[in-house]
Amino acid sequence: MENRREFLMQAAAFAMQSGKAMSPRERVDRALARRAPDRPPFSFWRHFHDEDQPGRRHAALTLDFARRYHLDIVKVMSDYPYPKGGGAQWHELKPLDNPFPEQVKALELIRDGLAGQKHFVETVFNPWNQATKVSSKESVMGLMRTRPQALLDTLEAIARSEASHVRRALDAGASGIFLAVDNARREVLGLDDYRRFSEPFDRMVLEAAKDAPLNILHLHGAKVYLDHFWQGWPVKVIHYSAHETGVTMAAARKKTPAVLMGGLDHRNVAGASAGAVRAMLREARAAGPGWICAPGCSVPDDSPPAQLLELSRLLREAR
Repeated sequence: MENRREFLMQAAAFAMQSGKAMSPRERVDRALARRAPDRPPFSFWRHFHDEDQPGRRHAALTLDFARRYHLDIVKVMSDYPYPKGGGAQWHELKPLDNPFPEQVKALELIRDGLAGQKHFVETVFNPWNQATKVSSKESVMGLMRTRPQALLDTLEAIARSEASHVRRALDAGASGIFLAVDNARREVLGLDDYRRFSEPFDRMVLEAAKDAPLNILHLHGAKVYLDHFWQGWPVKVIHYSAHETGVTMAAARKKTPAVLMGGLDHRNVAGASAGAVRAMLREARAAGPGWICAPGCSVPDDSPPAQLLELSRLLREAR
């Protein structure tokens, strides 16, 4: 309650001192500095299913989405497939210097299109996730049980490739990365297995982005090991689903000094009533002023544009 009151008082003071709205970049920078902006910065995103299209098409879809819905942060989707190896077994992978060339082209075009007005971050699915896409979830788990060192070697190769991609993304103008971790949960791995088979490689990817101003750690799922991530990770922002996990933004604020991102229920916020959206906002404000408003994950890909336009309007009117 105290955090919410402080947030509202700071926002009111800012509004009295300034006769004009902040730019998206200024709004986000104030949240990162734990200072109240004119209104909460927000973002949302979806998959475009354009992984068979060239980078210029991906950039055009991303820029159109960002402009149409007035996003303060542009989260760039990254759905181009990780290259499969040339060996007899799926896990015979070598580090690659440029694993996602079309994505890099898209990032350069997005940089030019945004012209410095907004932060944009590159989505990176963690090495474990990429391994399951190269093979399957069952194949990765099977390799972990029967040949653990082979899996560790494979994940290291992917991590080194992704670290190289991260450096290219930052060179292309990205403000940081959005590292998606979807295996730090009971449905996938025990915590000890996560620590052994995933954490070293997730940290390797983050290390490549350590000097970026806006790195976001996305913790995916309902039964994620949140307490393992509140402290000690080299990121500015932690993003999770308060509604899936049952951990409120107020509870999270007590556990971490990180800027928190989330507060909206990604499963139903597109199409929710104005009252329901405002109720989510009221509850999430407890994380402010170090708070970025967003759904806990991507909104449904089939969300009608009219619903997303209405959601954008409600978020832009929030104070």
